[in-house]
Amino acid sequence: MHLTQSTSLTFVTGQDRLTSVESTLSQGWREPARPDWLRRRPTAHYYALAAVCVGAFMGQLDASIVTIAFPTFQRAFHASVESVTWVGLSYLVVLVSVVTAVGHLSDMVGRKLLYTYGFVVFIVGSGLCAVAPSLLSLDLFRVVQAIGAAMLQANSIAIIALVMPRELLGRGLGIQGAAQALGLALGPTVGGILLAAGGWRLLFFVNVPAGILGTVAAWLFVPRSRDLRSRSRFDWIGLGLFLPAVVALLVAVTFGAHWGWLSSRTVCLLLVAAAAAAAFVAWERRARAPMLDLALFRSIPFTIGIISGLLSYLMLFGTMFAVPYFLERARGDSSGRAGLILTVLPLVLGCVAPFSSRLGRRRGARPLTVGGMALSAGALAILALSHPGGWALAGGLGVVGLGLGLFIPANNTVIMSATPRAHTGTTGGLLNMTRGLGTALGLSLTGLVFGHFAAHHNSVAGATSGFHSALLFLAAIAAMAGLTAASPGRRHSPASLSSQSIS
Repeated sequence: MHLTQSTSLTFVTGQDRLTSVESTLSQGWREPARPDWLRRRPTAHYYALAAVCVGAFMGQLDASIVTIAFPTFQRAFHASVESVTWVGLSYLVVLVSVVTAVGHLSDMVGRKLLYTYGFVVFIVGSGLCAVAPSLLSLDLFRVVQAIGAAMLQANSIAIIALVMPRELLGRGLGIQGAAQALGLALGPTVGGILLAAGGWRLLFFVNVPAGILGTVAAWLFVPRSRDLRSRSRFDWIGLGLFLPAVVALLVAVTFGAHWGWLSSRTVCLLLVAAAAAAAFVAWERRARAPMLDLALFRSIPFTIGIISGLLSYLMLFGTMFAVPYFLERARGDSSGRAGLILTVLPLVLGCVAPFSSRLGRRRGARPLTVGGMALSAGALAILALSHPGGWALAGGLGVVGLGLGLFIPANNTVIMSATPRAHTGTTGGLLNMTRGLGTALGLSLTGLVFGHFAAHHNSVAGATSGFHSALLFLAAIAAMAGLTAASPGRRHSPASLSSQSIS
């Protein structure tokens, strides 16, 4: 990618150095225009969408691909289960912590710029992970990888919102959601194949050629940024308060069940999270250029969409946690069969999401968001109150995926339609942060419910009792998401994004 740099850095210290870096990014580097032959094509927006889907697929694939390798990491590094957990947690914590800040920065310096360089950082991080000599170095290199993933995920939805014609916005977000679901579904399967073929290092090497493909696609197909926010000093104080709030919360909910929810470590982390979050909100309210403009939450459709989206992701990842435990412990299925049955959920989600936009254009967003969560809640409740066999369980999971496939694109469309154009990167980052928080909360809270009810029985009966209780809990979460989406003030149809000029 050819970039010209017209502003030289001044080697000073402290805030002046940070300001100099920001100035260089925002004023000196320029995004290249797309080739003329592409810009003139009436389907040019689909090329940009394809480039975005590469990053969406890679981000979710890499988040799920390492979970199957935890036992391998234990053997390779002679480490404990808790130590190995940080291979996944370090990635999730950094991604969730910085993705909103990256989205805010991209709204000022250019979404194509940070999206393209996100692939470069992701490639470097993946290559370093593949040659990591120790578990500690692997965790550190996963941090680099997560920063690249944050640069990709913060800008993917923003690019779609700005490049797709307004009548096709829902379809674009649905296709992007399908790419994410496919990456999530294929992660364990691809991970198992790569582990068998050449060991855990292949899990990271595979990202290098895919990342190169994504870099080229972003350079050629994504249009230059428009409607950027005015340049201002980045809100480093806001970021400094936001990071400990998110990190402390994620670590507490991840290890709370293991340490004990009333243990000193868990309580201290929750207090740190609450105090840092309160300080962050207080600072953002008076900051001249806040990292997260809290005025966005004055929009009822926006706020409702964020809350219901968080609940939907909690339900999704909680379900994906509970099902394998039930199949392997209560029914004695192999991990391969359990993985095959579980894959039905994200696959159905991915197949339905691209087509739900047609219904949304005819009937509006509310029937899809409310109806989708009602379908998922009903399916989970039926599974919880019955004793499903393998294929009956797969059918129920398919209905859950159908409901999510209707809900997620419509909900994201409403959120992005309620977002001012200059804040699309920030909102894209916020959406991805809610997915990360939903992942952590889904795993921890579902694990808490599952473990509580399973502890009162033997292994088979306990797994069955824990599974049924967990699904009832998740059905209630889905119902809460549907009721939230139906709240007064929710728009019946997505607001239109105004037309734009792009190059």
